[in-house]
Order: sequence, then structure tokens, then C-alpha cells
Amino acid sequence: MLSERATTEIHRTEDSKGVPKLKEDARAGGEIAGNARKQLERKLGRSVVSNKRFIEKSKKGRILPDIKE
Repeated sequence: MLSERATTEIHRTEDSKGVPKLKEDARAGGEIAGNARKQLERKLGRSVVSNKRFIEKSKKGRILPDIKE
């Protein structure tokens, strides 16, 4: 969420036009969020990223169960 917000604010501030400039803004927003995550992890002394998914896929590959009528 931080990277999206940072990218949006950079875009609005610089009034970016065109794909190359928007790509540059997105890279900068991602770098800001990545640096913030790394700084937080150094402060905490542990990783804040998990390899577990927030929503697990079922064995059928569906996230939501079927609705029975």
C-alpha cells in the first residue's frame, strides 16, 4: 500500500505523462516502500514478510466456497 501511495503522490506532484515517466514513478514508489520495509526489519530484528499466503487456495483451486441453493 505504501508503494502505491508513494507512486500516486509522485505522479501527481510531477504531473507525469507517458509510459516511460510513469514507469520511472512506479520504480521510485517501489523503492521508497522497499527501503521502509528494510528499515523496519532492521529495527525489529526480524522479517515482516511471510511466505504464507493471506488467503489459502483450496484443493480445487477456488478461494470462495460454492454456494448451495
